[in-house]
Amino acid sequence: MGGGHGGAVAVNAGVLRLPPLAGETTFSFLCRIAACYGMEEQTFMARWQAVNHRPRHEGGAVRADGEVLLDAAARRTLGAVCGVGELSLGRALPSWGREDPKLGGPEGGRGRVVWRVGGVVVGPVAFGCRLCTARRTGEPARAMRYTARWERVCVRHERWQLDADADQELEHLDLRSLPEVVAAQRRWAGVARRAVRAGVGAGEVFALAYAVVARWWEGAYGWEREEIWPRRLHVVAGGDAGVDLEWWRVVGRDAVIFPEVVAVADALLDPVMAQLVWVDSGGEQPRPLGADGKFCRRLGERVGREWLGPLIAVDYGGPLIAWMGAVVRLRRHPEGGPGLYARFEENVWWVRQEHQPSSMAAGLRVLSREKKMPGSGTNWRAVVPAEQRFLITNLLGEVEEQLQQLRGAQVGTTAEVARSMLEGLSRGTDLLGQVLLRVMVAAVNAGVRVDEVARWARLSEEEAVAVLGTYRCADGE
Repeated sequence: MGGGHGGAVAVNAGVLRLPPLAGETTFSFLCRIAACYGMEEQTFMARWQAVNHRPRHEGGAVRADGEVLLDAAARRTLGAVCGVGELSLGRALPSWGREDPKLGGPEGGRGRVVWRVGGVVVGPVAFGCRLCTARRTGEPARAMRYTARWERVCVRHERWQLDADADQELEHLDLRSLPEVVAAQRRWAGVARRAVRAGVGAGEVFALAYAVVARWWEGAYGWEREEIWPRRLHVVAGGDAGVDLEWWRVVGRDAVIFPEVVAVADALLDPVMAQLVWVDSGGEQPRPLGADGKFCRRLGERVGREWLGPLIAVDYGGPLIAWMGAVVRLRRHPEGGPGLYARFEENVWWVRQEHQPSSMAAGLRVLSREKKMPGSGTNWRAVVPAEQRFLITNLLGEVEEQLQQLRGAQVGTTAEVARSMLEGLSRGTDLLGQVLLRVMVAAVNAGVRVDEVARWARLSEEEAVAVLGTYRCADGE
């Protein structure tokens, strides 16, 4: 697309007035303009010089979340073509006016554009609701919008708008049979207002609650009493996820857990809940947080699961316990005030990188690699339960992503770079340890003798027995 002919496109300025959707990506807007003029997008884009190529997925498919940044000349041309002033375009298009080094230098007559991934330019990109687009523009065209994860429900049409960064074709999930998800979207507005009144960014509160509940989601296979999420998952899958359960668990996760995320966010903002954390910690006479704590028990009740408290209270490596610890430390050391909040490890709303949920795109890449695994001898997919296969491959995907991050450019002082790399390596080692444990359990459950498993894991038989003993078989993991 970089060598198009500017004179090949004849669109008279001002013939049609075509305003963008609020939060729309610039490239999505360009595509809709081209469609209104009855043109192919490549032909319409040929009026400008592209300095690089359109982003694609590993398999070669174009990315739905591809974005273009325009130089000043290209922005003037677009403003004339769509009949909307540049000020209005700047208010509606989040990427409008963004600078890029590749657009530097003398301004060309044709104008120049540079391709980028939308998530890198502004933030998460999701498919827009086609019914809403049709209501606004008269055409049910596909649109891409920068949409935060806490505003993915189209309340009017009861749809969950999916991430646009994954290599899959679904644009939305049908929520017409899940009124609780739509109701959660309405409730979120009140939670966001409460966060603002508390002096906290609504996005920070959501990010922490999302990390907490997404971690529960990964462990929910072992919750024998869990009935809510399986029902919702089958509903968004069209009635029955069937053999594609693992795929639907990745694609449907955010929609399925959304009501619980909103409920947890509301709970974390509640001063009464913070007081329960303080009581559980022993107050001025510190004691370890136990499985019978009032906070976790009450949190389980607030998400509609009275039995959940003891399970989440002992998840010592998760974001919820990290939040509880920060709350207690800040209560015990109030003299630290803003100084403590300025430190990442003492900011109650900060979500550590290792606690951040994997994206749908990352989850689908893990599943894709699993399908491509060459088999020899016994097919491990036929021996290991689907739940265990999913957890193991998901952990391996996280390890790979962690190591890929270490291969990137590291900036900062020598100490900062060293700390970042060591923390990344430590996280990768922890994840591999989890993979080792789950594979050991899967092998023993499949009938492999413990002494053989110990030899493969480079452990003594006694060590292997001890390690396996830490695995909570009673919880179904």
